[in-house]
Order: sequence, then C-alpha cells, then structure tokens
Amino acid sequence: MSRIGKLPIKVPQNVNIVLEAEQITVKGPMGTLTQVIPNDISITFEQDLITINKLNENISAREKYGLTRSLVQNMVTGVSTRFEKKLQMIGVGYRAQVNGKELNLNVGFSHPVVFNIPEGIEIIVEANTNLIIRGADKEAVGLLASRIRAIRPPEPYKGKGIRYTNEVVLRKAGKSGKK
Repeated sequence: MSRIGKLPIKVPQNVNIVLEAEQITVKGPMGTLTQVIPNDISITFEQDLITINKLNENISAREKYGLTRSLVQNMVTGVSTRFEKKLQMIGVGYRAQVNGKELNLNVGFSHPVVFNIPEGIEIIVEANTNLIIRGADKEAVGLLASRIRAIRPPEPYKGKGIRYTNEVVLRKAGKSGKK
C-alpha cells in the first residue's frame, strides 16, 4: 500500500470540493482547478477530509494511487495558497519587464525575448532582475519557470544566466595564464 496514497487530505474552510463521476473540481480564493479521476481510483469527501481509495488491486491502480493523492493535495494547496517559484537573472544588462500579459527579457541577445503569460499565472519583477512566478497550478508554475530558465541557463565559468534563487551553480576554473 502506498504510504502517500493512504494519507487523508485536510481541506481548509475557504475551499469547496465538487466530486463528479470522473473528475474533481476544487474552488478556492486563488482560483479553480479540475482533475480527471483515473478509472481504478475513487475519491470520497467527508467532514473536511478527502480520502483516496483503490477500486482494484492491480498494478495500474497501485501506480495511480499515490499520484492521484498528490495531485489532489496540490490542487487544494494551490487554490488556498498559491505556489511560487523565484528566479534571478545574473549578468550585465540583464533585465525583465512585465507589459500586460507579456514578459520581456533582455538577456544578452540582440533582441528581447517575449513570453506570453498564461491565464492563472502572475509574474512580479523586483529590481529588474528578480522574477517571482505565482499561480494555483503547481505544474503550470514550474513549467513556466523552467521555460524562462531554459532561455539562458547559468554558465559554469562566470555564473551568468537565469537561475532559481536557491540553485547552486558549480563553477569551473578558467584558463590559467602562461607562465
């Protein structure tokens, strides 16, 4: 039995759960998220607790058991308190700007890189070089952060590039001068 799957999920007071035949909808102050329930899994909601159960004991049900519980937990957490990723840009002339639903990045290319900000995601720019990406959907926040980082990942010699705030970049020794 999955150690993750058997744990109940506590639902805060400001979150509403709607269980339908094959999907779960979670509504809260930060948004609404919907997830399809796999065929081998059942979800019950009683007295501010969500429990996940397997309908069968086959391999497919065991694979989806803990995953479904984690996805529902992330939905409940996301609509009550948002998920957040922080990025920092290190380099001379590197800066970011938010214009409406677009993120403009100047990261050393001859042209600015423009990102369309998806629905439900908020980007805050601090001091022109620090980005905070917030949203209710954990997957969407992480995907957007990884796409922004992929534009200019940190390089190992000077450490220039876009990195997560808590990321450690291993630095290499450069060429040594002629002696």
